[in-house]
Formats: sequence, structure tokens, C-alpha cells
Amino acid sequence: MLKQEEITLMRIFVGESDRYENKPLYEALVELFRAESVAGATVIKGAMGYGGKSEVHSDRFLRLISDLPVVIEVVDKEKKIDAVLPLIEGMFQGGLITLEKARVINFHKDN
Repeated sequence: MLKQEEITLMRIFVGESDRYENKPLYEALVELFRAESVAGATVIKGAMGYGGKSEVHSDRFLRLISDLPVVIEVVDKEKKIDAVLPLIEGMFQGGLITLEKARVINFHKDN
């Protein structure tokens, strides 16, 4: 059975080396989202990218300290996303957050 609904997709763009309270920022964010009962969150590590400073970060070059791009995708109803935004505001020093409307299709096979 297919179930469709309108949700908000939040994407948070940070660096792999960004930290919050001695742990990777992306990990701290996912823990927060789970604690706040947000519908879902996924961390995607990028192979290459650049941000506001136009400094390219890539996995092509061996480095002792890596700062590859990381995207945390979060989905839930607009009201829930709006409620967690103030909670994450103080967690990172730099980055980018985008919000967009999305239509989600959940597929559940009934027995």
C-alpha cells in the first residue's frame, strides 16, 4: 500500500571535522533529532565539495586531517522541523541549512 504525505526536508551542510561537545557534529545532530522524535535523519558523506570560502575538500588527496563535506538530511512535518531549528542553532559555527517541501511516499507491504 502506498501512503503519500507532504513533509519538510531539511538539509544541513557541514564539514566532517566539525565538532560539538567532543563528538562529530553530524553525530550530535542525529542524536538530538532522535531524542526529539523527528521522523528520520540520514548522514551523507561527500567525496568532494566546497563552501563559502571556496576551499575544495576532496578524498582524492591523502591528508592527515580530513574535512570532507557532510550533509544531514532530516524529514518530518513542518511543525516538527520548525521546533528543532532553535535547538540546533547554537550547535555549529558555520554551515548551511536548506528547507524545502517534499512529497514522501511510504510503501508498506501488508501481509
